[in-house]
Amino acid sequence: MSIRRARWKTGDTGGNPPARTLVRNAKLAALPVAFAGRQMAGAGKRALGRPAAEIDREIQLRTAQHIFEVLGELKGCAAKLGQVLAVYELALPPDLAEPYRIALSRLQNAMPPMLPGTVHQVLTGAFGTNWRHHFREFDDRRHASATIGQVHRAVWHDGRPVAVKVMYPGARAAVLSDLEQLRRIAPLASVFMPCSDARALVDELARAVRAELDYAAEAHNQHAYAIAYADDPDFRVPRVLAQHGDVIVSEWLDGIPLTRVITSGAEIERDRVGLLALRFVWGSPTRTGTLYGDPHPGNFLVQPDGRLGVVDFGACLPWPPPHFGPMLYDGADALLNGDREDFDAAVRRYGFVGRDRTFDVDALMAVIDPYLEILRHDIYRVDSAWLRRMVLMSVNPSLNNVGRQLTMPDGYVPIWRSLIGLVGMCAQLGVTGPIRDEILRWSPELTAVMARYRERTGGPADLHAARLRRAGRIGRDFAAG
Repeated sequence: MSIRRARWKTGDTGGNPPARTLVRNAKLAALPVAFAGRQMAGAGKRALGRPAAEIDREIQLRTAQHIFEVLGELKGCAAKLGQVLAVYELALPPDLAEPYRIALSRLQNAMPPMLPGTVHQVLTGAFGTNWRHHFREFDDRRHASATIGQVHRAVWHDGRPVAVKVMYPGARAAVLSDLEQLRRIAPLASVFMPCSDARALVDELARAVRAELDYAAEAHNQHAYAIAYADDPDFRVPRVLAQHGDVIVSEWLDGIPLTRVITSGAEIERDRVGLLALRFVWGSPTRTGTLYGDPHPGNFLVQPDGRLGVVDFGACLPWPPPHFGPMLYDGADALLNGDREDFDAAVRRYGFVGRDRTFDVDALMAVIDPYLEILRHDIYRVDSAWLRRMVLMSVNPSLNNVGRQLTMPDGYVPIWRSLIGLVGMCAQLGVTGPIRDEILRWSPELTAVMARYRERTGGPADLHAARLRRAGRIGRDFAAG
């Protein structure tokens, strides 16, 4: 027996993601045990006189590192949860956030590759023993990774360069096993989100992840997007050429990964690409009847001709969810043009809190209002410092835990996930530009609310935009709207 085969049978996968139920469950089960141990140790340190705030921060840091490391090893559903939690590292001071970023980098970029024999096994199951007849060339080396699979570069039988997305063997069973374990460790999310109902969040996220296990549905979504964006001057979606079982073959996209644009792109390019990403995600319901549900830098490429290429369509949500348009109008109108009683009524009307249940209206308004600044300005900047302020406000326990007083209507958690991903990506890019206009372009509800706002306020000059122009931060194109 080879060394690699021996590792697989004993639970050391030798490069393939761990799939044995006992191994995966043990890793997840160890998280709350370790957390309890840190809390007990922290109590002892407090008794010896160490500052409570210092101890709590230490517990938070070590727990988060442990969570991200385990999620990064397990992948699948666990990795999706880790991606959602990733934005919360911004709530930490920069000197403490670095270990989070290291762990998240492993989670997002260090997926162990499948061995060539395993890849060939999946392709045989999808296309049959003559699978190579479909390709002129096939590169056994992994080109990119996904949470439940990986992508290979190949040449299709007609000579077109293609991307071949292959699911890990056993990924479905592993993910379904994760779901129950993640429900058990959900309370640990209070380390990041002390004001939220973490178990409900995990349940809704699990629903979305189950849908992403269906490669036939993903291929259908991608086909619909490719038709909707065919010959678009701003975007390119690769066409699907074949889908069988756990394999999707689609056109190859060359381009600069958005991760590289974030780290080394010029400001004007980061602004342009960020606004394009906003246009794609926020405009996708109008174009396709679905919301693009998984916006993160790994799914976008800047094409040689300047267009934004988009991949990975496993998380597309039917649109709209029940009562979304009226909810968006009533909620925004209450905040921008009404009062706390109007907002209280809107929150209850659309099921975010029970009609007979009390909740802190002022605390919730305090959390949401800073985001509305985007709508109050012609030109706005979204960067990591801004997002850090927003996250700190959202997770601030002093707001009477208003998050725990609320419920999330069916279908809204995936929307929240998509918006969090989009905002986080724009913040990493440090986007400055006419963000409001891009949002209003695709939202007649918010356009109507802002028309009332301008009429009510008299349309004051945008001092924020003027300051940025004087500082030379905004180019002429953006300044002209």
